[in-house]
Amino acid sequence: MLMEEGTPTPRSPEAKLGMQVEDLWDIQEPQLSPTEKLNACFESIPVSDFPVAPSSQVIEIKSDSSLAEVVKLLAEHKILSAPVVDVEAPDDASWIDRYIGIIEFAGIVVWILQQAEKMEGSVDANGELMKEYEDPFGRAVAAAASGMSSPRYRSLRPESPTATSGNYFETLTSSDFYKNTKVRDISGSFRWAPFLALQKSNSFLTMLLLLSKYRMKSIPIVDLGENKIDSIITQSAVIHMLEECADLHWFESWGSKKLYELGLPLMDSSQLIKVYEDEPVLQAFKLMRQKGVGGLPVVGSGGMKAIGNISIRDIQYLLLAPEIYKDFRAITAKNFLTAVKGYLEKHQKDSPLLRSMVTCKRTDTLKDVIMKLDSMEIQRIYIVDDSGDVQGVITLRDIISKLVHEPRGYFGDFFDGVLPLPANSRV
Repeated sequence: MLMEEGTPTPRSPEAKLGMQVEDLWDIQEPQLSPTEKLNACFESIPVSDFPVAPSSQVIEIKSDSSLAEVVKLLAEHKILSAPVVDVEAPDDASWIDRYIGIIEFAGIVVWILQQAEKMEGSVDANGELMKEYEDPFGRAVAAAASGMSSPRYRSLRPESPTATSGNYFETLTSSDFYKNTKVRDISGSFRWAPFLALQKSNSFLTMLLLLSKYRMKSIPIVDLGENKIDSIITQSAVIHMLEECADLHWFESWGSKKLYELGLPLMDSSQLIKVYEDEPVLQAFKLMRQKGVGGLPVVGSGGMKAIGNISIRDIQYLLLAPEIYKDFRAITAKNFLTAVKGYLEKHQKDSPLLRSMVTCKRTDTLKDVIMKLDSMEIQRIYIVDDSGDVQGVITLRDIISKLVHEPRGYFGDFFDGVLPLPANSRV
């Protein structure tokens, strides 16, 4: 099929959208810079024109779902977060009243670890919960930590060797605390994100700014007629769209530039967050929590050569398959990578963890990087020097942030009524 004589039909909905941007690009004022042109193009396109996400990615979590159910559901659908529906909301509730927030994969685990940390100092020498410990989940946590809150397992902090054994997670995942605690029970706690959605009439520019400058991993698109989520746009979906548009003129004006010409990476090597191969794997997840990042490289002891990457989504294996650590006395970052790779190969499951470390050079073009990120279905790529030492990292958010900029006063009162996100609420 041909659109016009000699012009092939776009090979995908994303490419079709790219042609829409191309048409708008050609009519922009010539004095505008490429970035200003792209801003104007994306401001003219409603988010309803973005290809609908696969149904497997558009899921909702019921507020009475247990933590165990949510972890399993997010892992099965290979997504990092999902909106939570208030099961007590009336059928005719508006979308604002229907959804109570966004639950994130990382948030569940961080919350669990926080409860475990609270136990330290709240348990006596016999492993009994002190009476003055009034946390509403204290006794549930004590039950989950049965045996681990005794002197033998006194410390549960991520840097402690006792917290790096599989025993803790085997006990936790079989506990009533994990199986029975509901999503609604932890609403309002650490990392609980408010429900922030867009309507179909909102612009592409608004969506891109929320995914970049405002650090959202995904954005629900609400159907006002149904008062429900119609689709979800993720950072990964935007990167895939860019990959499908790689041959278009508007993309070339931006994507043909080398990384260093665009100011990427955004931080120098001295600021790179990393974990050494012989450090406890929970130290990696603790750093992600503290620094608000979604992944970090595992580097060799005393050097900067990366042997692998651990992302926040990999924490699922601590909850879904804790038995894989039985062969290890201490679960170091290196042992974690080895154990999970063995588990994935045994169960014939595909994962970025099975692939070699994905890297690039500062002299690579943005197009090169986008092609790698999309084809490998990964969230970040590491920049290395000629010696193979890690010099920096580029994330999907970094790329989108170089595509558009926020005009002065653009959002106006858009965020009014939305609770401020914690500084480290997005990873």
